[in-house]
Amino acid sequence: MNSSEITRQAKSNLAFALHILPRERRDDMIVFYAFCRVIDDIADEESLPVAQRIEQLDAWRKGIVEGFAQPTDFQKEVATLQQKFQIPADLLVAIIDGCMMDTRPQRFATWQELQGYTWKVACAVGLVSIQLFGATTPAAKDYAVALGHALQLTNILRDVGEDIDNGGRIYLPLDDLERFQLTEKDLLEKTYDQRFLSMMHFQAQRAQALYADAAKLLPKDDEKFLIAAEVMHEIYQTVLDQMMADHFRVFEKRYALSKFHKMAILAKHLLF
Repeated sequence: MNSSEITRQAKSNLAFALHILPRERRDDMIVFYAFCRVIDDIADEESLPVAQRIEQLDAWRKGIVEGFAQPTDFQKEVATLQQKFQIPADLLVAIIDGCMMDTRPQRFATWQELQGYTWKVACAVGLVSIQLFGATTPAAKDYAVALGHALQLTNILRDVGEDIDNGGRIYLPLDDLERFQLTEKDLLEKTYDQRFLSMMHFQAQRAQALYADAAKLLPKDDEKFLIAAEVMHEIYQTVLDQMMADHFRVFEKRYALSKFHKMAILAKHLLF
């Protein structure tokens, strides 16, 4: 399967936001998006033993760093993209390492520790993306990092229930659970009470602050190149607003925008 087929089958917000890009940049981002999708799918493929998933991810890491000995057509696309834009190997490796962490249930003691994970699976993605978008200012990197943390934290809040069902994963910082007198057992049992709501609201405020940081850091000189990122920004911040207004009923529903709503956001950014 090539990058276009992988992206076409995806239903993610990032794949949707790529429609706003000029053709050449969109083609490059499709390859990169497909790379992220493939790596994530390997890590989450529960039909395979963990050792086999790790072996496949290690093979990708080795190929990125040392070159692929016998590359598939898709690996050739990734290698060509890496060379074309001189993408630092450590950013692609960080994405692989972040997904590697998802092969086993994770626990993060603090927000600082969780940020080490969100940097790998989201900020590194953002740093590569802004390069493919055409952004060149140093400020764009700070913007990508703030937005990456915000997007991934929103994902974590949205997926609390799904992650518990998927091997008992808890990505929320354990010290924040303790702050609101919640235990891991409470979360694994999907306890929905005022303690849980207060903790989720606290995390949402943290995400809102990160979105505000990203908005302040958006560089004027690169703004026209970051429209796709801003589409992502608005989609995910709107999902966060929905969760907050609906009192975080994440154990019983999955929050998402309708295609019409996302199209409206896309159209607004195209017009302005």
